[in-house]
Amino acid sequence: MGYVPSSWLPGATPDPLIDRRVTLGTQQSRVDGPDKVRGAARFAAEMPIERLLYAAFVHSTIARGKISGLDVAAAEAAPGVALVMTYRNAPKMALPPPIGLTNLKAAGNNILPVMQDPEIRWNGQAVAVVLAETQEQADQAASLVVARYEAAAARTHFTEAKAHARTPDSLMIEKNRLKKGDVKAALKAAAGSVDAVYRTPWHNHNPIEPNAATIFWDGDRLTVHDATQMLNGTASSLAKVFGIKDSQVYVSSPFVGGGFGGKALWDHQILGAAAAKLARRPVRIALSRASMHRLIGGRSQTEQRVALSADADGKLTGLLHHGFSVKLPHGACDEAFTLSGRSLYASESYDVVQHTLELDVLANTFMRGPGEAVGTYAIESAMDELAHDLGIDPVEIRRRNVGDHDPVTGAPHSQSDLMLAYDLGAERFGWKRRAAKPRSVRDGEWLVGMGCATGSFPYVRMPGMSARISINGDGRATVSSAAHEMGMGTATVQRQHAADRLGLPLERVTVRIGDTSLPFGSFAGGSSQTASLGAAINAASVKLAVELLRVAGNDTPLAGLRQGDVEFADGGLRKIDEPSRYESFASILRRAARSEINVTGESSAPLEMLKFSMHSRSAIFCELRVSDVTGEVRLDRLVGSFDCGRILNPKTAASQFRGGMIMGIGMALTEETLLDERTGRIMSASMADYHVPAHLDVPDIDVLWTDIPDPRTPMGARGIGEIGITGVAAAIANAVFNATGLRVRDLPLTPDKILSN
Repeated sequence: MGYVPSSWLPGATPDPLIDRRVTLGTQQSRVDGPDKVRGAARFAAEMPIERLLYAAFVHSTIARGKISGLDVAAAEAAPGVALVMTYRNAPKMALPPPIGLTNLKAAGNNILPVMQDPEIRWNGQAVAVVLAETQEQADQAASLVVARYEAAAARTHFTEAKAHARTPDSLMIEKNRLKKGDVKAALKAAAGSVDAVYRTPWHNHNPIEPNAATIFWDGDRLTVHDATQMLNGTASSLAKVFGIKDSQVYVSSPFVGGGFGGKALWDHQILGAAAAKLARRPVRIALSRASMHRLIGGRSQTEQRVALSADADGKLTGLLHHGFSVKLPHGACDEAFTLSGRSLYASESYDVVQHTLELDVLANTFMRGPGEAVGTYAIESAMDELAHDLGIDPVEIRRRNVGDHDPVTGAPHSQSDLMLAYDLGAERFGWKRRAAKPRSVRDGEWLVGMGCATGSFPYVRMPGMSARISINGDGRATVSSAAHEMGMGTATVQRQHAADRLGLPLERVTVRIGDTSLPFGSFAGGSSQTASLGAAINAASVKLAVELLRVAGNDTPLAGLRQGDVEFADGGLRKIDEPSRYESFASILRRAARSEINVTGESSAPLEMLKFSMHSRSAIFCELRVSDVTGEVRLDRLVGSFDCGRILNPKTAASQFRGGMIMGIGMALTEETLLDERTGRIMSASMADYHVPAHLDVPDIDVLWTDIPDPRTPMGARGIGEIGITGVAAAIANAVFNATGLRVRDLPLTPDKILSN
């Protein structure tokens, strides 16, 4: 299994960097910031290349059936057009391998034939690719393609599909069905209870940078400048699709303008590579917002029934969480919303199961806080309803039900201080000012309310992530890995980490990430990259100490010492309990006549995840007002208090937390993919129709954290990328109830739902 630091296992000493921090824990600006504000950072659709062709797509207008005719003559004759590719002239391509924990070299989301036959499998499928000298010429020519279809019956109704739902054995890596005790009996005997259905709509990805790629072939070698959060997965998947070796595919993605789960391998990269092969020229694809909605999956619609029962003191006696989401046979994502409740609160009995539906739609995929974002909405709304039913403060009812270990498995928490986060957040927010009686605070036409909710996301560390540490003759260090920079500050934080790990000042460390020429990188998702890359750097540092001692030989103050006897300090190695026995990196290399030393380490099997219950948690507080005339909801304040282990860089962490909370605002108030269930057509395929929060929708957002280290993780830190969105929708919905006395259980909370409730 490779190197597993004993500090991550039971009964061991934590990572020494938890207490020996120099730059970790300090505010550092992002190293890529200057290039971005100067416009010097090149994104996927900005890579300069000669003889470039631009791509446009023609999308199907039916959900199921066959192409009965394709007239491309007018498009081929249009000005500037170099190629029109359809299933009739596309090269033979294999199925892309699906994303999964069993194959970290796979990045496929929608595992279907790509333009290989006349079959139509969802409304929006690409039926033609047009290449032209300019984007405008490609778009205009695409409008001239005439497609005729032989339609077949399609499954596009969520409600009707429930009659044919499947019950999978597992969700992600967890057993699906959980049954413990008698929830029905608990509900009958309860002093207080709630039994309600909560619904969330389809959501689509809308990062600031659209999905894009610049692609070219050099003989049988493929180069893809991609907007991806799966560099090696994309390269290996494309190699399989085109029947070439992994080493023949180079993928570069130094900067990504937001990923959130939507930037893996989809049809557009495959079709772009195929079209570039046919045209024998480089191809650029920058998906329009409409094409993104038709070719890039989003978050599944869900319907969740939550029933809670409690005794007179508010202690849970029963927790039921059932529901439906979409999971297609050719899809890769479980929208595992039922995993939230089973880890958050202790209950005497549980009845948890999730059913999946098969529809003729584009495969859904991972979207920030997959499963947990919608799952915490249902669970935390129900907890608020239960608190109201029993007359207990919403914070207090959570205090009475948070366990000191995993409530289902019995595993100890690696570190968990959720109620400290609640206490800190409540004090910062001013929770004591909340009126317990709904609809009791008014400011003119505005009804004012406060709400809170818990957020949760599991800790993940991926095996196989690799990092190379290079020390040059000047004693400077370069850390290299095919990791990803999507705006969260990967290079910035890992530079801090490497500096502290190697005993170097920050200015003597460089981090290289972003392409497949570097050591293997697992995907950037599930809030896993910081821990995974951190583990790889840690493993490499152990190898580096061994190699430096070997190279140093006998003519050194370090002679006779082993790796466990030394530590990195002051740009070199020294004996742990005898600091006078020291030699610098530069001195060791100079005496050995070496210009450089290189070692590579790998993130090993995540055994800590098997031994402990490990989750990032949050306490979200919201104050808002609701118009008694129009039903409009206006947010006044949001406070997020987070328990995520050590915070490695407060500046970048605060940005991550706020960004997630803003996405939670969208989930609560504005975001909804409108699907015409008669045809399977997405109607909200533009930023004018799919509403993400704008500046005026976003209130003052205050974030704080416990900063208590997790002794079982690299650097004492857990992931923070997803936790920000979880709990926010529930906190807003609960504040709307406190303001109005109306309980709206279907997101988003639009004025029409409030006025008609």
